[in-house]
Amino acid sequence: MKKTLLAFAVMGALAGTASAQSNVTVYGVLDIALNYADNGAAANSRTYSLDNGTQLPSRIGFKGSEDLGGGLSASFQLENGFNSDSGASTQTGRLFGRQAWVGLNGGFGSVKLGRQWAPLFLALAEIDPFEVGLAGDASLMFGAGSYPLRTDNTINYSIPAMNGFSGQVSYVLGESPGSFSDNRQYGLGVGYVNGPINVQFGYHNANTTAAPSVTDTKHAFIGAVYNFGPAKAHLGYGDSKLESNTPGANVKNRNWLLGLSAPVGSAGTAMLSYIRNNVRDVSDANSTLVAIGYTHALSKRTSVYTSLSHTSNDSSAALNGAAANGNDPTLFNVGLRHKF
Repeated sequence: MKKTLLAFAVMGALAGTASAQSNVTVYGVLDIALNYADNGAAANSRTYSLDNGTQLPSRIGFKGSEDLGGGLSASFQLENGFNSDSGASTQTGRLFGRQAWVGLNGGFGSVKLGRQWAPLFLALAEIDPFEVGLAGDASLMFGAGSYPLRTDNTINYSIPAMNGFSGQVSYVLGESPGSFSDNRQYGLGVGYVNGPINVQFGYHNANTTAAPSVTDTKHAFIGAVYNFGPAKAHLGYGDSKLESNTPGANVKNRNWLLGLSAPVGSAGTAMLSYIRNNVRDVSDANSTLVAIGYTHALSKRTSVYTSLSHTSNDSSAALNGAAANGNDPTLFNVGLRHKF
């Protein structure tokens, strides 16, 4: 209760600031859906629920900037996530678990310090026809669902956009006593957008030191979207490695994404996705997801959506909510999303 009251007090104070300064924005998303999930078990496998954030996680945030003169400006973003079906926080004790950073911007590009998106996840979100949401969320499959979304203690530098090219690097301090390298992470993102072509590359390396084992997790992703008029073609490839000094603990994944998205009338978008997760070091541990979806804009801020997916797991795989290895889950949802 005390944490909740504190959160409201901070948000109220920031909202007061927002009303006094035109460069501070209060924004948010409310997303809720009726969901059906069958985990593939022989009995009692079906669940019906009203869930939060099926297309986009519900949130409230504050962002703004200050002109410092000479082409230099300061910026910040604070973002809190919550369950729209219950009002409960999704932040596991954090006040602003989705975003919490401050930065400087200028002709040199931008520098941001704090909790923020991982460049790898941003690259995947650009290519996924479902925009890493709904039942076709590619992040649930790529790297066996272990792709990093955000990182704490992050220093991020983004170059100025030039002739369609963009790029960013991030470094995550491990904050381990006596060691600069233990538990550190770093990432890279490069993009190129020109006319109908959108190409994205992302990389993330996480070093985890927890005696007696040392583990390096490495993810790489490259993908492209081509708009050929009536529809967009989506193609992605990912490679993930978990390298450990514990014998037999190494895991390697390869992932492929093939997708299609197309406008339906003036307000609708249909999506189709095929994703293959291939585990190279474990027998019979591959998974395949097929998903279809549709979103329809009722206005600039409000939309309805639906999606359906089915995941086929090999006998040693259990991705996307399967009850056990070898089970094949099915997901279906119908939802409403409002932005403010």
